[in-house]
Amino acid sequence: MSETAIEWTDSTWNPVAGCSIMSSGCTNCYAMQMAYRLEAMGVEKYAGLTRKSGGRSVWKGIVHEDRKALRIPATWKKPRKIFVNSMSDLFHPEVSMDFIAEVWRVMADTPWHSYQVLTKRPDRMAEFTGSWDGGVLDNVWLGTSVEDSTVVDRIDELRKVDAKIRFISFEPLIGPVGNVDLSAIDWAIVGGESGPRARPIKEPWIDQIHAACQRDDTAFFFKQWGAWGKDNKRRSKKQNGRTYRGKTWDEMPRVAHL
Repeated sequence: MSETAIEWTDSTWNPVAGCSIMSSGCTNCYAMQMAYRLEAMGVEKYAGLTRKSGGRSVWKGIVHEDRKALRIPATWKKPRKIFVNSMSDLFHPEVSMDFIAEVWRVMADTPWHSYQVLTKRPDRMAEFTGSWDGGVLDNVWLGTSVEDSTVVDRIDELRKVDAKIRFISFEPLIGPVGNVDLSAIDWAIVGGESGPRARPIKEPWIDQIHAACQRDDTAFFFKQWGAWGKDNKRRSKKQNGRTYRGKTWDEMPRVAHL
């Protein structure tokens, strides 16, 4: 599971498998269904991670630490942007701090890659980075997910994280975030939800985030409209595309805040 179609990264790396539903942004998580499929295909580390509920796969709250996967980034000799744990959350409470430290050492030992670590638990991320004695890693970008105004407090928690680059994934954006403060945040990714149960995204919600990015000098990346277009009509995410205000926004982080 190294190659990926995710627009803002090159590869995925999953030293952890399994998760828990944390907030409303997790409801239609693609990784739950993918974990179910991988278990059916006989991939051992995904065994027993999900259960069926209402016709869909749902996390059980079980995680598996995969030490064999720790060797993978060193085998990729060409520099890549690597999304860490697309199938889990590295800062899930069932992931040990010792294992997180092992992941950090791998990232420190492969400085030719850039790592993007995304969590819904930035408080635990801040706890770890505050105790890590290896210093801030220049090649590690640390971020949190924010799907609506009910979880914007995660941004304040992220500001406590020791990182070269901090970023927010506003995906799936399922509600307005308000006049959000993006000071000391280097990058914002915005995207609508896709899939059969997708909830709509509204252009004014995107406008709020775009305005905050301009005000706070935060790079803006618009990933997709998803299953619901600008006109609030449902169609495939490919048909809806990723054009916002008449252009494609692929900005990447420029400034580091320590």
